Amino acid sequence: MADRTDTEPVLRDITLWTASLVRQFPELAEELAPGRRGPAPSPTGPSPAGRDELIREERREALLLEQRHGLAVPGHGAAPIRLHVSDAIRDITDGVVELEEAVCARLALPRPPRAGVIDRLRRLVALLDRIAAHPDLVRHVRDEIRRMARRCARTLGDAETIVRVSGRCPWCDSVSLRAFPDRRAVLCVNPACVCTDEVCGCQDDPAYRHLWPEDRWEELSEAAGTRTEEIETAMDDPKETSC
Repeated sequence: MADRTDTEPVLRDITLWTASLVRQFPELAEELAPGRRGPAPSPTGPSPAGRDELIREERREALLLEQRHGLAVPGHGAAPIRLHVSDAIRDITDGVVELEEAVCARLALPRPPRAGVIDRLRRLVALLDRIAAHPDLVRHVRDEIRRMARRCARTLGDAETIVRVSGRCPWCDSVSLRAFPDRRAVLCVNPACVCTDEVCGCQDDPAYRHLWPEDRWEELSEAAGTRTEEIETAMDDPKETSC
């Protein structure tokens, strides 16, 4: 059985990304409501050209999926403007179902009963103690939950609040520490930063950033030359210190 301390950082990631997905997934259905406009452009997101290309790519993929299942109108080549939202809903729904069933199979549990996405995610979190005994399964669950949470946030056009934190990253020595109030965590946003923790996502995912959850803020403050009080202020009152 794996040492729980070896997988603890990955388990924290799963908890954080799951909380994000639970919070944001219901908003996708609201985006499909008649009369709703598309999400406002994010000032910190991709450039307009890059964002438009992402949407076009998702719409192409969604249209192919619709045609494959016989849902597209014959001869109608343009996908509806909200099709990328419905495609995200299908992708995340199918992904959560497949992930829970795979976890139950790996843990020799009965096939899970039918349920909505949010209930399935909560059932997965309830199994984390058992999942922790399988390091490869922990990483797979983390990677899938993270992928779906990012897909959800990207589809909604959300720009997470980011607050600058003083001090230098203990790993890369750059002034790149940022507080993310929605996650109650501090991240190093330097793309070149890689820590020495073999189970940290920054080791094998260029899009991942090393993360300090709330129970490690004091440790971070000592190593980075900042103050725990500053981090707490950034989390609790981001409008006063946001960058």
